[in-house]
Amino acid sequence: MSQRGRLGRQIVLSMGLVSIITMLIAFVGSIVIYGLLFALAPPSAPISPKELLIPDPGDYLVFAILLLIGLVVAIIVASRLARRILAPLNSLAEGARSIAAGDLAARAIPGDRSLGETALLVDDFNAMAERLQRMTAEMTAWNAAIAHELRTPLTILRGRLQGMRDGVFVPNDTQIRGLLFQVESLTRLVDDLHIVTLQDIGRLEMHVEPTHIDVEIRRAVEPMNEALDEAGLAVNLALEDIVVECDATRMRQAFLALLDNARRYAVPGSLVIRAHASGDEVSISVEDAGPGLSPEFSSLVFEPFTRADASRSRKFGGSGLGLSVVRAIASAHGGSAQYRPGSRGGSCFEITVPRRRRR
Repeated sequence: MSQRGRLGRQIVLSMGLVSIITMLIAFVGSIVIYGLLFALAPPSAPISPKELLIPDPGDYLVFAILLLIGLVVAIIVASRLARRILAPLNSLAEGARSIAAGDLAARAIPGDRSLGETALLVDDFNAMAERLQRMTAEMTAWNAAIAHELRTPLTILRGRLQGMRDGVFVPNDTQIRGLLFQVESLTRLVDDLHIVTLQDIGRLEMHVEPTHIDVEIRRAVEPMNEALDEAGLAVNLALEDIVVECDATRMRQAFLALLDNARRYAVPGSLVIRAHASGDEVSISVEDAGPGLSPEFSSLVFEPFTRADASRSRKFGGSGLGLSVVRAIASAHGGSAQYRPGSRGGSCFEITVPRRRRR
């Protein structure tokens, strides 16, 4: 017998046993009621106490008929109730088997919602199945995006190295610098993926110590000055002297990602970098002069492998992970990363972190 049949049989037998006990109680109760009726309205002919307590054959026949009718009604009710209980459970079992077989779109049917706990169980199962399907789809998209991002530098490296081996390219300084640039791109992509993945699973290690955040911002800006100048961006620093308990290396990495994002996408103009404290929080923002983000894209800007302008991304490179790294580092510090339209019509990316590490 299948597991489903055994479960149904157990439910029916349990309800049948309850029904039999209920009918026995009704049987004994009817005798008591008979006794009370005889006590309150005695018959005209005298009856001995022994005859009063012992029913006659006619009474036994009435009790037997009532018991048989009650048992039939109890079995019918128990069977109907068992089907109501089993319908969502069977649907739940079938959904679980379908998901185990690879059909992540399978869902259970709650059926009669008057059975509150069973309906809630089915709803929880469906929510779990939906989340599993969404996570699988995101993982598939991640794998495709990672493969796409790795393919370009690997193809260039293989082509250049084969060309050098075949004598097509002369291994000079220009070729070596180009190869190193592709290797650096691969290294940066792997590092970014590592940070985002570790933060997603809550394993991003932090070396927290008191840090002058304005000093770290200047250290991040200094190596980017030349690249920012080439992009036509003039850096304007508005920094307060603030000490924050943070991982200085990680925070500097987040600042570099914000500066690199501005270099790739911002139009020439001033780039305002601010750092100020408000209560127990510190905000660091990078604001450019344009062009800003559309409302549709602004809600997705921190998602991995998203780009607002594919043509500029192809021109200046980039994997679409920079802002995801910014969000991961901010979250690891107990803070957040936000986007808002800038006061000059451009984009303003802001990191907010607590001044003291939350224990």
